[in-house]
Amino acid sequence: MCSQRDPDDLTARARIREAALQQFGEHGFERATIRGIAEAAGVSSGLVRHHFGAKEALRDACDEYLVKALVQINDQVRAAPNPPDVNYLAVASAAFGPYQRYVARALTEGRAAPLFDKLVELGAQWLADLDAKRPDPPTVSREARATVGAAMALSVSVLHEHVSRGLGVDLSSPEGGDLLARVMLDLYSHPYLTPEEAAEYLAHLPAPESRKAHDD
Repeated sequence: MCSQRDPDDLTARARIREAALQQFGEHGFERATIRGIAEAAGVSSGLVRHHFGAKEALRDACDEYLVKALVQINDQVRAAPNPPDVNYLAVASAAFGPYQRYVARALTEGRAAPLFDKLVELGAQWLADLDAKRPDPPTVSREARATVGAAMALSVSVLHEHVSRGLGVDLSSPEGGDLLARVMLDLYSHPYLTPEEAAEYLAHLPAPESRKAHDD
């Protein structure tokens, strides 16, 4: 997850958060209980409520923790000397390793909005750098591309069991992470369409203005 754990990671609060991530991932938000989380953390239900209050606040703390980890890894990648020209999809995959089940469950339940929004924000930062190197101007906004890119990145977390089975290795393992990075790099460096082919397809799409007029 993170290269260095938070200072509070040996505290009861951190144990509760870790247990909540596991319980929410296994049972979903509605079925997970404060009692079950307390038992998994080895604390009392009262202590869970003392630190987090309601279950909703505990879920928010889980999202906040993952957002913090995502930002930390993103900062480390961007600050590295001669960082590779890979975008935030690799960052997202690395960040959610041990919490794939939580991320998958939360997203399919329509939750984890802070996580998705932060991934979009970081994606837009990567795209800003990449756009400066493009010989051709983008045809859609950076925000739109970052939003769809975030969905594509998170799909690996949602489908991690299927992806692991298809690759023949657990994505949460070092070997799985290495193979996923190699696959993504190959896909990025060998796109399905040439710029000329993409332009031909684009020419057959209605202009955004005409589509909007049709929708109105």
